[in-house]
Amino acid sequence: MAQQTQLLVVMLAYLGILIAWGVWQGRKVKTTGDYTIAGRRLPGWVAALSERATGESSWALLGLPGAAYALGLAEIWTALGCVAGIITAWWLLAWRIREAADQSSSITFSEFLAVRFGNMAPHIKLVSAAAIVFFFFFYVGAQFLGGGKTLFTMFGLEARWGMLITAAIIVPYTIYGGFRSVVYTDVIQAMIMIVALVAGPITGLIYLSRHPETFAGGMMEALELAGPQYTSLTGGAEGFAAGLVIVGGFSWFFGYLGGQPQLSMRFMAISDRNQAIRARNIGIAWTIVAYIGALMLGWIGLAIFGPDTLHDREMVMPAVMLKIFPPAIAALLITGAVAAMISTADSLLVLSATEFSENILKPALHKRGINISNGLAINRLTTLTLAAVALVVAYTIQSKLIFSIVSYVWAGIGATFSVVVLLSFFWKRYHGLAALVTIVSGLAFTIIWISSGLDTLLTAHLVNFVFTLSVGVLSALLLPKPQ
Repeated sequence: MAQQTQLLVVMLAYLGILIAWGVWQGRKVKTTGDYTIAGRRLPGWVAALSERATGESSWALLGLPGAAYALGLAEIWTALGCVAGIITAWWLLAWRIREAADQSSSITFSEFLAVRFGNMAPHIKLVSAAAIVFFFFFYVGAQFLGGGKTLFTMFGLEARWGMLITAAIIVPYTIYGGFRSVVYTDVIQAMIMIVALVAGPITGLIYLSRHPETFAGGMMEALELAGPQYTSLTGGAEGFAAGLVIVGGFSWFFGYLGGQPQLSMRFMAISDRNQAIRARNIGIAWTIVAYIGALMLGWIGLAIFGPDTLHDREMVMPAVMLKIFPPAIAALLITGAVAAMISTADSLLVLSATEFSENILKPALHKRGINISNGLAINRLTTLTLAAVALVVAYTIQSKLIFSIVSYVWAGIGATFSVVVLLSFFWKRYHGLAALVTIVSGLAFTIIWISSGLDTLLTAHLVNFVFTLSVGVLSALLLPKPQ
């Protein structure tokens, strides 16, 4: 009980500081541009840490360590795919996206895509914004639901109250400060996350060396004792099945190539090219260190507890922290997992709201001759409305459906828009009509592929990227370029 009390006190203090920091940053928001893209004045280190906190979410602290604990060395392929995709995005695309958005004065991801395609821009903007709002709307609901489950696991709190608490934490400062508040709170979360992923493995190895009563004295010994499938890079699979394991893990690479709007918005908001270079270096370094630490935490958990002893494999990180650190320190580092989930929820919420208000609601009001005297107020009201509806959705729709839509986001939104971004930058023959066909085809294909159950045979991350790329190339070659 004393341990749980310390955990609660530390978490409340941390979240209180987080909310206050978000509100403080929100004071500087004076215009729609400030609200949607932080006035395009982000320092490189802020953009990098915000992008990493948003991109990893609870994946780096809960998902990846849990998979490493349950699967052993086979999970290396997923980590390699993610790291390769993130490095490629920062090295090849971040500065290009920043400069293109700066030249076109784009303040939303859909506008950034559309403005590159002439008279097809209005159609591309509308379709892109509608897809992002729909999918990310459910994605926000999934984060609320995930927050509720985490608080239930940690404190026994009913999930419905946990969802309400999660929403109460992020919604006020997100409504008030928009994108600016979100990115600066992400900075704190990214720092806590990297401390956990560095201090945890180092302290864990020291703990193993001093406690011979554990399942194993080291990570490799633990993998060997757990069984041959744990030391196999393919989880014991052979032949074609082994190839599917490798391809399935590495396919996460394709979701990071500029097609995730919540990540690309950080690139777009960097103040200048020199800051973009600084952001690239910080983002890549953070990623490499974090992924190594996440894998090690999973394998250290295996050495401490043994295989199949945790009722939920994704709780291996909190279990390890509580085992190797004093309760107060463990509480602070575990709070990083909750913070990571929050960093995704607020980013998705402000993205969905700005896409809807800037690319759907305001154009519709303007078309009807309604004068918009306070665009910032409309953005804030839209954020509040979407947050409320997303919370209702999280309460009423089955969690299985919500988390299925999350998989649609990474496979559909990520792979589809990655293809459009890559072709628009690196192939001059690619045109607006082809881009529109690419977007519609990629989103439809992902829904069909996952809904039919084929994703269990071959991951939609890879299949949709290949399909969408083929559609993009063929449509650019066969369809007439709009005048």
